[in-house]
Amino acid sequence: MMAVPEKIFTHEELKKHNGKDQASVYVAHNGKVYDVSGSKLWKTGLHMKRHQSGVDLSDEFKGAPHGTEVFERVLQVGVLTPEKDPMDEHVPDILLALFKKIPMLRRHPHPMTVHFPLAFAMVVPLFNLLYMVTGNVCVERTAFASLVLTLIAAPVAMITGPYSWWLNYGAQWTSYIKIKMSVSCIFLALLLTAFLWRIFDPSLMFTPGGMRLLYVSLSCTFPVLVGILGWIGAKMTFPH
Repeated sequence: MMAVPEKIFTHEELKKHNGKDQASVYVAHNGKVYDVSGSKLWKTGLHMKRHQSGVDLSDEFKGAPHGTEVFERVLQVGVLTPEKDPMDEHVPDILLALFKKIPMLRRHPHPMTVHFPLAFAMVVPLFNLLYMVTGNVCVERTAFASLVLTLIAAPVAMITGPYSWWLNYGAQWTSYIKIKMSVSCIFLALLLTAFLWRIFDPSLMFTPGGMRLLYVSLSCTFPVLVGILGWIGAKMTFPH
């Protein structure tokens, strides 16, 4: 490793070295700033079409397929001053202390819970359509069970969503948040409609006709809605 210069970078200064407009390409990791301008993987300032230069990559690096040995091949050009966590301004101290002991409570409650309604909602129309083809009653019952599980899991995801939004985004209104909340409410309303319809008319799927087709069409909106929610969530998590 080459000698470490004395230059101290703030986060604002580091942002200037993002590879744009022929700027040098710097990244930070664990308080150290490295010049990766000579790497062909960073020549555009964007690594693997996902990781932006000019920022601290300490958190993102945890998911990299390589270790810290990559920094031995580049020049360390300085150190990075710690940035105040914006969470400190709106999160009670008791929660901050809890996050230090259990870090997963800060980032993961919503990403963990949201997978259940996503998965269950995808199979409801699949089993409904499969029943119409096979006539197997067990398949229809599986569709209804999946609908019930979706209805149970969706409110949990909707509760943890605002929690993560307040925690990590300071409850700032954005177009993505507005769309997510609107689509989530529509999704929950349609889930409840399908559930009550099937409860009050148990023979609905067993009687061919327009009502059955309408019910199946309603269930086919579930994958579309959760697909929209998943895509927006991914855009917020992986903006690049």
